[in-house]
Amino acid sequence: MISLLGIPYDASSSFMRGPAQAPEAIRKAIMSPSANLSIENGMVFEFGNTVTDLGNVDFQELDFESEGAGTGRAIARERITARVSEALKTKRKLLSMGGDHSITYPIFQALAPNYDRLTIVQFDAHPDLYEDFEGDLYSHACPFAHILEEFSHVSLIQIGIRTLNQLCRSQAERFGVEIYEMANLPEPGGLRIEGPVYLSLDLDVLDPAYAPGVSHHEPGGMSVRDVIAQIQQLDAEVIGADVVELNPTRDINGVSAMVAAKLTRELTGKLLETHAIG
Repeated sequence: MISLLGIPYDASSSFMRGPAQAPEAIRKAIMSPSANLSIENGMVFEFGNTVTDLGNVDFQELDFESEGAGTGRAIARERITARVSEALKTKRKLLSMGGDHSITYPIFQALAPNYDRLTIVQFDAHPDLYEDFEGDLYSHACPFAHILEEFSHVSLIQIGIRTLNQLCRSQAERFGVEIYEMANLPEPGGLRIEGPVYLSLDLDVLDPAYAPGVSHHEPGGMSVRDVIAQIQQLDAEVIGADVVELNPTRDINGVSAMVAAKLTRELTGKLLETHAIG
């Protein structure tokens, strides 16, 4: 069994809000009568059986808009770390639903100390390696720079990148990031990884034709099948994952939510394939 945690946070988004609505949109799509709960590896996504839903991290009373918004955002990060820490005590693997991509940093503050070595495989159009973005140290454009700075035992592989500017290229060289841009995607199953893996899946890794419901449309991306093949054929123990950056306010007929639900099921299948934590 795995744990599912919603993180309805988008106060660190740089362009537009909306991803805070994603966890409920994904849950609704998962349970849509237009589909079923089958996972392609033969398992079933079933609440109370293969999946325990932990609900959402609660941010309702926090101020993200006024001059004191920085305090609210700091408290939000602390709450994410605390909820993830509590969830990990069950020894179940955790699948988190964002929210914007900034949530991966506070997740790792709870997760990374449990391992001597850990590799992140990040599916994304953007490298998210800024030290800060538009004055925000904890922007959704920054999480992986801070993770790699704080945890020397964590390494990063990025797949689907197609916005690599010189600044982020320099950051990637500094941290030894292994990058597969869209022009040179790895063959499914072609990654060589020793030790456990955390999967971080930003929906904008997909071409907007497959997932229009994201804040940052970046043409020329992966297909849904491309991403699923990479997940299914990854030859490593996957110990956790997140799905981020669904923006229901930009979705069309719920298409992107259904894509997010499909990918959530397939990530669940991958998490269930391998041994439990501990």
